[in-house]
Amino acid sequence: MATRHLYLARHGEADAFGNLTDVGRQQASLLGQRFAKLPIGAIWHSPLPRAAASAHEIARHLPGVAVCEAAELIDHVPYVPEAAETPASWAGFFDGYDDAEAASGYELARALTARFATAANADSHEILITHAYPIAWLVRDALGAPLSRWLGLNSANTGLTVIEYRTGQHPALVMFNDLSHLPAELRWTGFPYVPRP
Repeated sequence: MATRHLYLARHGEADAFGNLTDVGRQQASLLGQRFAKLPIGAIWHSPLPRAAASAHEIARHLPGVAVCEAAELIDHVPYVPEAAETPASWAGFFDGYDDAEAASGYELARALTARFATAANADSHEILITHAYPIAWLVRDALGAPLSRWLGLNSANTGLTVIEYRTGQHPALVMFNDLSHLPAELRWTGFPYVPRP
């Protein structure tokens, strides 16, 4: 039975202008080394510079693998929950979203799952370099969780999530936000500062 292996990763650490920092380049390079032993067929990335730069840094370790932009991977809010679905800690976060903006984000999220969250006719291994919210959306979808459950699924910079898709089976969440390719001093960026293990 054919398996589509999706390797999802948030871009490396970026500065306030959305460009990779030196730490972000190191993180992406180490992730690329981790992928070097796998039969990767394509690297897809968000149109944003931090994701594109991360994808190209990863590609240095995967000679000959195509690096392609995918509009569906852009950083966006995939679903604006109703008030009853919104945890108290997120109160106010969605205040600026009007109905049209919320509908547009949801349609983009549906396009993301339609394009990438499907089985294939042959084994494939694809890397998706994107942002925390699209990763959370794809994990939520793989688990069949309610639409609002993308909230609170956070990914560190270059945290690796793996989902496998097979025809006629539920998706398999193999790994979520794994940072084992990074030394301790490069882990846990992309989150507000709190003590980390």
